[in-house]
Amino acid sequence: MKFEGVIFDLDGTLVNSLEDIADSMNSVLMDFNYPAHEVESYKSFIGKGIQNLVRVSLPESNRDEITVTKCSNLMMETYKKNCLNKTRLYDGIIDLLNQLKSRNMKLGVFSNKADELTKEIVQELMPNYFDIVMGLSTEAHKKPNPVGALHISEKLNIPPENMLYIGDTDIDMQTANNSGMYGIGVLWGFRTKEELIASGAKYVLNYPMDLLDIL
Repeated sequence: MKFEGVIFDLDGTLVNSLEDIADSMNSVLMDFNYPAHEVESYKSFIGKGIQNLVRVSLPESNRDEITVTKCSNLMMETYKKNCLNKTRLYDGIIDLLNQLKSRNMKLGVFSNKADELTKEIVQELMPNYFDIVMGLSTEAHKKPNPVGALHISEKLNIPPENMLYIGDTDIDMQTANNSGMYGIGVLWGFRTKEELIASGAKYVLNYPMDLLDIL
C-alpha cells in the first residue's frame, strides 16, 4: 500500500507537554484547596480533552458539572499562559519530519487539545512542517470520533486508507480505526505497548525514525 500522508497526535507523540499540563492543573486544584497530583499521574489523565482531564483530576466528591466547568475555564486560562514553559519536542521528531517532507508526504496534526493551543504549540516548535493543524473546537468531535481525521484526509485530498495515523494512546488507535486509517502507536509517549496493541495499533514505533521502515 502506498501511503501519501501522515496525521500526528500532538501530546505524547510530537511533544512532551506533561509537565506544563501537570503544573497548570495542579495550580488550579490548589486554588480550590483540592489535592494536587504527581506529574506521572497525568500520563493516564491526558488524551480525552480538557474537560475529562479536569474531571479525573478533581476529587471524586467534587466532579459535579458546575465544578468541572469552573475548573475547566480556569485550567484553560492557566494553561494558555504556561503551555510552552517546559514543553519540548521528543528527540528525533524534527529528523523524521524532514525525512517525510523530503518524500513529499502531506502532514497533519489532530489533537484533543483546544484548537488555539494546538496551533500555537505547533507554530512555535514545528513551524512550516504541516499542511493542516487541528485541535478540538467542538466537544462532540473529540477523538475517537473520526470526523476531524476524515476532514484532514479530505483537505489533503488523500483517501483514508492511504493515510498513516500516529499517536501514543488507545484513543488515537481507536481514531485511526474509526476513520479507516493505518494506526501506528509510539512508545515514547504516555501509554504502554500493551494498551496500543489492544486498541488496534497495526505497528508500534520505538523511535521516530522507525517510521521510515514502513514507508
